[in-house]
Amino acid sequence: MSDLDRQIEQLKKCEPLKESEVKALCLKAMEILVEESNVQRVDAPVTICGDIHGQFYDMKELFKVGGDCPKTNYLFLGDFVDRGFYSVETFLLLLALKVRYPDRITLIRGNHESRQITQVYGFYDECLRKYGSVNVWRYCTDIFDYLSLSALIENKIFSVHGGLSPAISTLDQIRTIDRKQEVPHDGAMCDLLWSDPEDIVDGWGLSPRGAGFLFGGSVVSSFNHANNIDYICRAHQLVMEGYKWMFNNQIVTVWSAPNYCYRCGNVAAILELDENLNKQFRVFDAAPQQHETLFVLSTFHCYVGFHASNDEMHWNQEARLPRNLHQTTFYEIGKAFLLVSKGLIHGQPIQTAQGGCRMVLPGTQKFMGGGRLVIGCSNDQQEL
Repeated sequence: MSDLDRQIEQLKKCEPLKESEVKALCLKAMEILVEESNVQRVDAPVTICGDIHGQFYDMKELFKVGGDCPKTNYLFLGDFVDRGFYSVETFLLLLALKVRYPDRITLIRGNHESRQITQVYGFYDECLRKYGSVNVWRYCTDIFDYLSLSALIENKIFSVHGGLSPAISTLDQIRTIDRKQEVPHDGAMCDLLWSDPEDIVDGWGLSPRGAGFLFGGSVVSSFNHANNIDYICRAHQLVMEGYKWMFNNQIVTVWSAPNYCYRCGNVAAILELDENLNKQFRVFDAAPQQHETLFVLSTFHCYVGFHASNDEMHWNQEARLPRNLHQTTFYEIGKAFLLVSKGLIHGQPIQTAQGGCRMVLPGTQKFMGGGRLVIGCSNDQQEL
């Protein structure tokens, strides 16, 4: 058995690799990914998968339903990391499969394949906790820059993590993007990873995420016609039923993280396409919970004062933060990552919260647009 095959078997058991092995694996993957296009060609038959978000045991369920690689040809639409408990093992297994079977698995970039976002949503902290340094996080985030931005299946199905951009009308325009960089805060590359289709929008609209755009059916119809494609397949949004068609079957969202964040209760789906592009959705439930980790509140609490108006919101820090918490702009608490939505303030990632989960922003910030009210406390996380 080769070292790579041994590593794959080890990762399938959710056992992390040594730091030196991660470095070597990432270097091998980089050599493969650098040769791929921004619009990577994918042959059918293929199975398309949406967000995974570090839910390793649910990804194992996905492989049970869809078949093992390389027997099944896979296309993953990004967001491999963050929020779940096993982002390291999840991403490294997919990366090892890519190195071992480069023509049988395609990985494209999601908005969470980002240095800035992973410092907020869990992957950075997980790497630090499991390896005692940020080196593995750096190796993986360097790989993120080499992931393709989209895929084209048999020249007929355009696949992307998020959606469309007002700066892009043709696939050739995507091919000219310099993708080997951190995800920008705006522009075409950002939009591909962050945008969402929206029923009530005609044309383009501002996204509540703070990045990307909302786009309506007329935008999708024009893009599909201009590029001679049948439909768009994307991920990026939780769908309780696992998949959702919009705009007269011109775009479909596929979501592959069941019981998202270990609490949402949704099912997941994958989309199987045969050699003639005939479609079959395979819906599956979450795996039985294994090795669940609880994150508990630290003994330190920091509250943030605020006032708000219709067009502006201010956060004013009123408590003294421990020195080590000045490292980031966001601190989370709770069980199993209860935070469910996100946005940007002056280019800095934030999250809005549900059911008592809170956040803190150091200093004073302004959020033009209003409508979101957030208070916060620290994120000292203790693993039980």
